[in-house]
Amino acid sequence: MSNILILGGTTEASALARALAERGADAVLSYAGRTDKPRAQPVPVRIGGFGGVAGLVAYLRERQVTHLVDATHPFAAQMSTHAVEAAHEAGVAHMVLSRPAWVAGEGDRWTRVADIAGAVAALAGEARRVMLALGRMHVDAFAAQPQHHYLLRFVDRPEEAPALPDNHLIIDRGPFTVEGDMRLMREHRIDVVVAKNAGGSGAAAKLAAARALGLPVIMIDRPPAPAALVVHEVEAVLEWLGHAACRGV
Repeated sequence: MSNILILGGTTEASALARALAERGADAVLSYAGRTDKPRAQPVPVRIGGFGGVAGLVAYLRERQVTHLVDATHPFAAQMSTHAVEAAHEAGVAHMVLSRPAWVAGEGDRWTRVADIAGAVAALAGEARRVMLALGRMHVDAFAAQPQHHYLLRFVDRPEEAPALPDNHLIIDRGPFTVEGDMRLMREHRIDVVVAKNAGGSGAAAKLAAARALGLPVIMIDRPPAPAALVVHEVEAVLEWLGHAACRGV
């Protein structure tokens, strides 16, 4: 009998949870807990960290997990590393479900940087109006460039105000549209967009909007990923899990 743990927080994780629920598979979806009100799911949900590799190994063994699917955000590098190590130690089958990275196309004005620090450094210079399309985790790092006006868009309202001297915060949840993001960028007179290369279609509207408006984008590359079996489609995970997992027997 298969017992599946999905490390989630992404659109792909939710799609996999739905597919497994429809097939009657035994699965649990785990959230890190960074979103206050995650979407309802058709499988049992746990929220919070595991306590490092040792904690995840203990969970896998206690719950008799047979398959671990890492469907976390491409920038959740530490969690992905822990998943590889824990699966190996616990003897659990492991796979990564990850959306393909975005690739610059005709009309894109991207400056690629390696990390958050690189993005902060790339904003040196005269004051501009910057859309930080990063979520809320790394925003405070941009206080090192206080000359800019920053447009922020979070899923949840933070308990503490962002540590940016000049910012405008919007609370909204995607998916967003190209037309809506173009309107937002025009209304706030945005000069440059800062984004992480999350990939996928759900967060791509801001890039198409920037392209249409001729705006430059500072694109943060993904962190190095640990060696693992990686797929980009839910169907590939279902095939990997096999007939038994899909029937829940």
